[in-house]
Parts: sequence; C-alpha cells; structure tokens
Amino acid sequence: MTAFFSVIVLSYLIGSIPTSLIAARLMRGIDLRQYGSGNAGATNAIRILGWKPGIAVMAVDIAKGVIPTLWLAPFAYGTILFPDAAVQLAAGCAAIIGHIWTVFAGFRGGKGVGTGAGVLLVLYPGTLAVCLVIFGFVALVTRVVALGSIFAALAFPLVLSVFRYAFGMPVEECLYWFSFVAAVLILFTHRSNIKNLITRFNGNKF
Repeated sequence: MTAFFSVIVLSYLIGSIPTSLIAARLMRGIDLRQYGSGNAGATNAIRILGWKPGIAVMAVDIAKGVIPTLWLAPFAYGTILFPDAAVQLAAGCAAIIGHIWTVFAGFRGGKGVGTGAGVLLVLYPGTLAVCLVIFGFVALVTRVVALGSIFAALAFPLVLSVFRYAFGMPVEECLYWFSFVAAVLILFTHRSNIKNLITRFNGNKF
C-alpha cells in the first residue's frame, strides 16, 4: 500500500511541473497566465512564446503523462488488490490532476490535454491516434485549437467504444469507463472556451 501511495504522490508531483510557466519565466521573465488566454498550457505557450518553445512545452507535458503511467506504476504492481491496469490508470490520473491543479503554481495549471495525451499514448495508442486525427482536422478547418481539443475529447470514449464492441479490442473495464470521465474532465477544463465559442457562434464571428 505504501508503494501505491508513493507512486500516486510522485505522479501528481511530476504532473504538477509547470512546464509552460517555467519556459515563459526563463524566456521572457513573465507569468504566462497573464497573457493570451491566461492558461498555463502548451497552446498559450505557442501563442505567446512561439511555436518552437510551445512544441517543446507540449512534448514535456506529454512526457509528464507517459512517465507515471509507463514507468512509475509498475513499482506498485501487486502491492494492492487492484489489477495492474487500475494502478496505471491511478498514476495517470494523478499526473493529469497535477497538470491541471499544480501545487507549484497556486493550483492554476493547464487544461490537461498534453499530459492526458501522454497517459492515453500508453493506455490507448490506437484510440489516441484516431483522436489526434480528429483534433488536427477540426483545428485546421476552424483554426481554433480549443475546438479541436473539445471534439477530440468527445470522440475519445466513442472511438474506444467502437474499437471495443465493433472490433473486439480487449479493454479493462476500469480503463473503458475512464474514457468517459476523461472526456468530461477535458470539457470541464475547457468550459471558458466553450462559453466563448458559443458567444462567437451566436455573433456569427466564425
């Protein structure tokens, strides 16, 4: 049990590393949350710092999801009654929560997309690939990255359901239901974007 809780705490701390805030502070001496969208995520980093630093921030954010799920979780295998997949899921969730509510920056972090993608890269690589295509298509057509993230989040449990029930892909029960929770969480962190998009749509500003 101690090993499990240690993995969860470490996963949260890794997820909490405020990548974009560190990059903005080092490069411009600014708090990224005071510029652009006011968010501490990779998208705002690209907007304010440029695409090269922004991509680097995104890569680190993805790694923050991969490391706990792939390399930390095994240290807790067999220490509790839950299956290994549930331990991976718990570690990944802790990292995502850390990214959104980082202890190192007043619990004001990013929206969980990058770190969540890292977790999904380990747990559902095929499903993630489809969601990335959806994200890219929507973002390219609408020129709104947040809308791409929203559509990808909505598609995630649907695509996984198709893989599971139409193609017979084996999926642990806890991981399957997590896809719905993850989708809701991403929508929650994008609530301000959704409100702005509705306002723009009503004003016919697309």
